[in-house]
Amino acid sequence: MPPTLPAVPDIDEDLAGSVADRLLLVEDRLRESVATSDDMARWTARHLMDAGGKRVRPMLVLLAASLGDVDAPGVVDAGALVELTHLASLYHDDVMDAAPTRRGAQSAHSIWGNNVAILTGDFLFARASALSAGISTEAVRLHSHTFERLCLGQLHETVGPQEGEDPFDHYISVLADKTASLLALAGELGASQSGAPEGSAEIMRRYGEKVGVAFQLADDVLDLGSDHSTSGKTPGTDLRDGVPTMPTLLVRRRAAEQDDPRTREIIKRLDGDLSSDAELATLVTLLREDPALAETQALASRTADEAVEILSELPEGSVREALTTFTRSLVERRS
Repeated sequence: MPPTLPAVPDIDEDLAGSVADRLLLVEDRLRESVATSDDMARWTARHLMDAGGKRVRPMLVLLAASLGDVDAPGVVDAGALVELTHLASLYHDDVMDAAPTRRGAQSAHSIWGNNVAILTGDFLFARASALSAGISTEAVRLHSHTFERLCLGQLHETVGPQEGEDPFDHYISVLADKTASLLALAGELGASQSGAPEGSAEIMRRYGEKVGVAFQLADDVLDLGSDHSTSGKTPGTDLRDGVPTMPTLLVRRRAAEQDDPRTREIIKRLDGDLSSDAELATLVTLLREDPALAETQALASRTADEAVEILSELPEGSVREALTTFTRSLVERRS
């Protein structure tokens, strides 16, 4: 089923309708882009696409494009390009994280194995590159730079901070590369392909960088505070995988600064065996009640405020208002 415009309140009705209509065109282009006569790839390449998703990145392309001519050539392809790149990265991420599910469905590697999942991700990256080549030489350059950042972000997350490197700075840089870089590309391409007023593409690039970090910080909160029945996420997935998140970094920093029984208990469990569902649930409960969760939500909100401040450089109007609401929806979401 093709996605519809997510329920974002207070968006101008005409603008919402325009974006929703073009999201359907993006969805059609996505399916055209992965079409192949290869029997195996036909199924594996559409696996995550058919599982659904919020289509946050193509929506940002279309909102940015609404600053100019949203019907301009290249806009729909740009929306498909960023989503296809995102989907490709998910195949690789799930292999590295050994994630059993994605978007409520079995992950590709759990069905077909690691090699097939990795090669499917590569296939999607190739098709995304073909889309960028059809847009413009500049789109190719921007896309290749974003692809590089996605790889470096995953590499740096895997290796961890180097000796003497601040773990918080390291973590924010990982979020910037793994998540924000693609949102920055979405904003920049949407504005540039639509012929938006001079300077709009650069504003949208900076906005995407900032809102992407806020988006991922909010995801850290969701990983602990969400209810599986409404969010589709299993609470504590990152904890079990040993992936650092902002709440756990805040707890570890507090442990280094003060000695209290509660913090010691959380650290002991963080560093212990979380293969048991009961042990994981206990740790999730402790972290849900810990100030670090509220601190992370507050940081996400402050970062979103900084993104909205960047939007103030755009002309007043329905598009700027919609982008502001879009920002809030990403940080305040429950799924």
